[in-house]
Amino acid sequence: MNKILIANRGEIAIRIMRACKEMGIKTVAVYSEADRQALHTRYADEAYCIGPPPSNQSYLLMDKIIETAKASGADGIHPGYGFLSENSVFSRKVKEAGLIFIGPSAESIEIMGSKIGAKQAVKKFNVPMVPGTEEALTNIEEGKKIAEGIGFPVLIKASAGGGGKGMRVVNQANEFEEQIKMAQSEATAAFGDGSVFIEKYVGKPRHIEFQILADNHGNVVHLFERECSIQRRHQKLVEEAPSSVLTPELRNKMGEAAVNAAKACNYSGAGTIEFLLDEQLNFYFLEMNTRLQVEHPVTEQITGIDLVKEQIKVARNEKLTFTQEDLTINGHSIELRICAEDPANNFLPDIGTLKTYKIPQGYGVRVDDAYEEGQEIPIQYDPMIAKLIVHAPTREAAMSKMLQAIDDYKISGIATTLPFGIFVMKHEAFRSGNFDTKFIENYFKPEDLQMPFTDEELQAAAIASLDFLNKERTAIQISSETQTVSNWKKRVTLR
Repeated sequence: MNKILIANRGEIAIRIMRACKEMGIKTVAVYSEADRQALHTRYADEAYCIGPPPSNQSYLLMDKIIETAKASGADGIHPGYGFLSENSVFSRKVKEAGLIFIGPSAESIEIMGSKIGAKQAVKKFNVPMVPGTEEALTNIEEGKKIAEGIGFPVLIKASAGGGGKGMRVVNQANEFEEQIKMAQSEATAAFGDGSVFIEKYVGKPRHIEFQILADNHGNVVHLFERECSIQRRHQKLVEEAPSSVLTPELRNKMGEAAVNAAKACNYSGAGTIEFLLDEQLNFYFLEMNTRLQVEHPVTEQITGIDLVKEQIKVARNEKLTFTQEDLTINGHSIELRICAEDPANNFLPDIGTLKTYKIPQGYGVRVDDAYEEGQEIPIQYDPMIAKLIVHAPTREAAMSKMLQAIDDYKISGIATTLPFGIFVMKHEAFRSGNFDTKFIENYFKPEDLQMPFTDEELQAAAIASLDFLNKERTAIQISSETQTVSNWKKRVTLR
């Protein structure tokens, strides 16, 4: 491949372009009208506007993207993550257009895109699964009987779901009918598919995922695990590699299961197998993400493997140049997603202009971003503006480095998740490794954030104080001129 179109935006588009440029491959950017001045459009060798700001009129236009790729002379298309990255129709269309889709086959995406289909596929390879149904529920009464057999609480999940949509916890039988109807309604609205199934509810799970790589010649390896249990609304905020709770024996078992899950769908490229880990360290297959993950940098940091370059090599039909035995864990890495969200206000988006934007630097500090000072954060897309990644010899050293990096990261104009990152790094549950996916629910209260004043706030306070002093001086002067005696003084200290 001599030229690749990146069908995405933001930091992941730039991340892919950097890998391409290091490999001597030219890059093509696509952008919406809202992203006309975005950094990824300037970083690419070529850039083309493909539509208005809404993603369904730009970044989700399969035919327009393919047409642009062919017109630009691109050989392949890299979908990044999000948007069309797990769309089997897009994968198939790209191939039919005579281009290379840098990702798995449409067939693999279809199998793993359905949670029910994925469970049926991996079961043949003896991958552990949470007790539950293997088919979509068609009868509510039958579903209630199955739930009673599994034992409450149970979890109702959308087959085509993601991000917590179409997911409901049912604690007792009399709640079942109402909750399943609500789950089906949410699933239909979000995915156009109301199919749901039942799983045993794991009360205090950890979210552990394994990175896998597979080529087109039957070679599959895992690149160890990532701990992704710090989440809000089923969306990850802090990730680390390796996990603080996996023993070498458990890591080997889970890694083997991950490799088998990839083999179950004849996978090719980079992908992620997600597991739930319960309090007794039993692990269960959750789902497969058939794409690059947001948190892939922590795996790169501990293995020294560039996952984007490996994706491109696999797409060029090259064999993996390493085996499982060649891979080792080097140190510890932590990633904080820096989102334009206000953690003091239920993590609601806080879109605005980056009035100050200075990134941290130093050995073992990496920032994957796509913004610069003075730019606006578009309201039409995901609020993540950057990923802050650190790497150190030990987990304790990585946490300390993360705290220093957060302190060095200067952002004003919008609220971000940086203060939440400080909260996590300092909290005993995280430091001890004794936490699960309910970390925020169990420990986080907005009032616990000790958010320092921004430069703008300090400047505003200084101006207000000076204004007060000037008014006071004027009042004293008038008082003196009229020979009125004042028996009080007021001191204002600026700090």
